[in-house]
Amino acid sequence: MTDTSSAYAAAMGIAAVERDTGIAKDTLRVWERRYGFPRPARDASGDRLYPAEQVEQLRRIKRLVDSGLRPARVVALSAQELQTLLHQTFGKPTGDGADPGARAVARYVELLMRHQADALQQTLSFDVLRLGLSRFVGEVVAPLNAAVGEAWMRGELQVHEEHLYTEIVQRVLRAAITAVSRGETSDARPRVLLTTVPQEPHTLGLLMAEAVMALEGCHCVQLGAQVPLADIVAAARAHAADVLTLSFSALLPAAQVAEALASLRARLPDTVALWVGGGSAALARAPAGVEVVQDFASLALRARNWSKSQR
Repeated sequence: MTDTSSAYAAAMGIAAVERDTGIAKDTLRVWERRYGFPRPARDASGDRLYPAEQVEQLRRIKRLVDSGLRPARVVALSAQELQTLLHQTFGKPTGDGADPGARAVARYVELLMRHQADALQQTLSFDVLRLGLSRFVGEVVAPLNAAVGEAWMRGELQVHEEHLYTEIVQRVLRAAITAVSRGETSDARPRVLLTTVPQEPHTLGLLMAEAVMALEGCHCVQLGAQVPLADIVAAARAHAADVLTLSFSALLPAAQVAEALASLRARLPDTVALWVGGGSAALARAPAGVEVVQDFASLALRARNWSKSQR
């Protein structure tokens, strides 16, 4: 087998590339026609096949486009030019000579990059005990999420490492939330439903929100990710929810975020508050009746004030 045939034997079809990179099939075809990249081969049936190195380059392009750069600026760049632009856009990792918090975050990232999963989980679990859950969310997990995201954007972390990080933090947070909620009664208020809409797979922000609200005495029901809108409305009714909390990353197009929020607000009872947060720029233009929460301290205050208003 030649080098070329070997490379294409491991190539991915267009549907697999869409799932792997988050770039829609129609967008891949437009870029191919307009910018000359990607450059897929064709199988015996004429279907596109994308070699591994092109898929990796598409991941880098997606990171830059998600950061706000236009496809015309980045799609046709070489692999080396893309890496240079990633470093210019997202900067270099910090740690040496930085403040203690930044140095601590750098150490967590180093454990992850060295694949020392047990040590990372033990360190994070100790930090929950040392700081308490509220400070752990704000002082450890929030900056660590940003650092891991930036390292991934620069190409310093692979997808499996980012997934491992998410799993470890979720495990630590769930254990802490269970400990906090152990004495909770079924009458705790407000009753909060937490989930994400279809095509929004990220739930780490929801767990952080649940941790903060559990500390405020909220009764939290976590549905997980990518629940159809009709089922979210049905769950809100079934659980007698006072609040629906949604998290949006930068993954979803702004129009899709706006449409989901408008639809949910129209279908939910007026008595159900709709609180949203996350990294989506679309939240700056949230429709009426949707309350945007800027950070976890604001979320805690909002939950506290809700409880006071019901007394």
